[in-house]
Amino acid sequence: MLSENTMTTCSSLDELLETFDLLDSWEERYQFLIDLGREVPPLPPEDITEENRVQGCQSNVWLTTHVTDSVPPIIELAAQSDAQVVKGLVAVLLLAYSGHTPEEILAFDIKDLFNKLGFTKHLSRSRSNGLFAMVQRVQNVAREAL
Repeated sequence: MLSENTMTTCSSLDELLETFDLLDSWEERYQFLIDLGREVPPLPPEDITEENRVQGCQSNVWLTTHVTDSVPPIIELAAQSDAQVVKGLVAVLLLAYSGHTPEEILAFDIKDLFNKLGFTKHLSRSRSNGLFAMVQRVQNVAREAL
């Protein structure tokens, strides 16, 4: 169990996995996801559009992508949801993908990460479907950027 003084912010996937390993139960992990989601900066109101809404999510999720002009290009993501747990899933997705090249995004085994975090066992079917809809959207942007 984490102490009350432990910050929920994780700056890397390794930190996220280490933190999840410290938590004794799925309920604590669930609460940690909610806390992570609270730290995701909100999208500007002009980005909360139907065009940015992720189809396939039961909750509303808006995802914006920006591909830099650098060589290689970097994909920057921002996202928001109207559901607390989904905001936490968004935080994990941003940590996994934002700031990476298209090649890194497409090569990353996101299913392995979700298994290690326990999402495969503990998320409802509708949340899992929504999470993979977000993943698919990011991977499509990465493919287009190649």
